[in-house]
Amino acid sequence: ELIFTISAAILASLLVAITLVPSLSARVRDTHVAGFRRYIDKGIVYLQGWVTNILQRVLDTPRWSLSILLMALLLLMFTVPYFFTAKQVFLPKMDEGQIRVSVISDPGMALDDMDKAIHKIEAMLRKDKQVQGVFSLVGGRIFGRSEYLSSNYSSLYIQLLPASQRELDIEQWIARTNKKIRQLQLTGVKVRMRNSGIRGVRTSRGSDDVSIRIQGPELAVLREIAEQVAERLRDVSGLRNIEHSAEELKSELAIHVDRERIARLGLSLDDVGKVIRIALEGQTISDFLENDRSYNIRMRLTPGEISNFTRLNSLIVTVKDKQPIYLADIAQIKVDAAPSEILRENQMRIIEVSASMSADIGLEKIEQVMTQIKQQLELPSGYSIYDSGMLAEMKAGQSGLLQLLLLALFLVLVVMAVQYESLRNPFIILAGVPFALTGVGLVLWAFSIPVSMPVWLGLIMLTGIVVNNAIVLLEYVDMVRHEVNSIKAALLEAVRLRLRPILMTTLTTIVGMMPLVLAFGDGAEMLRPLAITIVAGLSYSLLVSLFLIPLLYHYAYKSWKA
Repeated sequence: ELIFTISAAILASLLVAITLVPSLSARVRDTHVAGFRRYIDKGIVYLQGWVTNILQRVLDTPRWSLSILLMALLLLMFTVPYFFTAKQVFLPKMDEGQIRVSVISDPGMALDDMDKAIHKIEAMLRKDKQVQGVFSLVGGRIFGRSEYLSSNYSSLYIQLLPASQRELDIEQWIARTNKKIRQLQLTGVKVRMRNSGIRGVRTSRGSDDVSIRIQGPELAVLREIAEQVAERLRDVSGLRNIEHSAEELKSELAIHVDRERIARLGLSLDDVGKVIRIALEGQTISDFLENDRSYNIRMRLTPGEISNFTRLNSLIVTVKDKQPIYLADIAQIKVDAAPSEILRENQMRIIEVSASMSADIGLEKIEQVMTQIKQQLELPSGYSIYDSGMLAEMKAGQSGLLQLLLLALFLVLVVMAVQYESLRNPFIILAGVPFALTGVGLVLWAFSIPVSMPVWLGLIMLTGIVVNNAIVLLEYVDMVRHEVNSIKAALLEAVRLRLRPILMTTLTTIVGMMPLVLAFGDGAEMLRPLAITIVAGLSYSLLVSLFLIPLLYHYAYKSWKA
């Protein structure tokens, strides 16, 4: 949507520039110059003389020109690797004051006990002046249109005051509140708090920032591997809410049949299963008519008998030689702990180990942890471990955006090659694009700003923006070069006359981005890295357009009479 908006705005501005602006300008009759404009013109004239003098000295001194080119290349070599070695995040942390709290207790905890624990948490939150509202759901959860009932699971949704009215940001508030909850000493209860982020925006395929999935056939083995992975994640500073999908257990009735015994008795698992199914689920054996309405009569055990092991053991499966064969003779009944849900991906069972990332940890650290886990864990045959969290999404996004960046450079080159009917000028103009990365990298490094997807999107936008100044400059150089018959003179004249439009286009874009750079309002953190990228890239590209592009042009056309 952002790209469509910008493209539409540029097309509209093109139509306005070639139609409305000339027609309105033709009707301007007042040639009076205001006093403020005179001061601006004097400043521009002074700046023109200062810039052209520096450029002339550089062009006249090969040692200076080579030093500038070498310094620019060294800075470029330093900053480009920084984009891949710096702290990496998928999207910036948002602070809209929305927090989701999951409360999980030991299996079998009564609903009343869970309600009492939630009331203690609510009472603690009501005393916090930064909390605007709390919504609690005890005994289950709601996901979309689905309801999940569980007496040992509850959830709270907290809305904090706007960021401008709070003393702490959302990450600091979560850390402080976690300490307060630990002081409540809620026995058998685990509380996990997460920043809800932006509704509808998924930053990973998993359930949290970090999502490590173990795939294999046996749940018991998967659970054992998941415990080992979770234990290693607990040693990583900056991770919290570490859990795996098989932690939440529920009790189920398990009937283990002795296969050898039923085979000797001439029975099959299907025979035993039918008897158990009739006892537990029932079977329609007749119907009952009343007032022209028919009601099915279902035969089954009562709910009280189902929970009675003695009654289940006394179920008659079959009769052999006039002797009844009871269920207790061929099977063992017991209560087993089983996961509350079984996840599958590509028709294979998986267990997901998830964790939340704090603001002081980047995805490059998660990548190191993933590599160590894969190297240290000896997985049985048929089992695999892979990432499906922010790290996987970021790698996929970076790969796609890198392809888009290269495609954007190619399309810009094609457009300029058609216009110039040559490749020399387009390549000189495009040479300024990589050097714009230097300004971005230096600002990100100086202010410790993580490299995120908005930064990469900003780099793609810079590709189309930074070439404008170079086009404006070189277009005029080509116009006057044949008249003055000197490359140096043409470059100096072009820089002098084109300094005002270059400054105007650069400063208007930078000033227009400043509200986003300053991050006014809730949720502005999302686009702030994009704005910083554009402002930093344009600011540095201003120097590139005034000094580096003329140097490259001078060396490219050095054979021309100077």
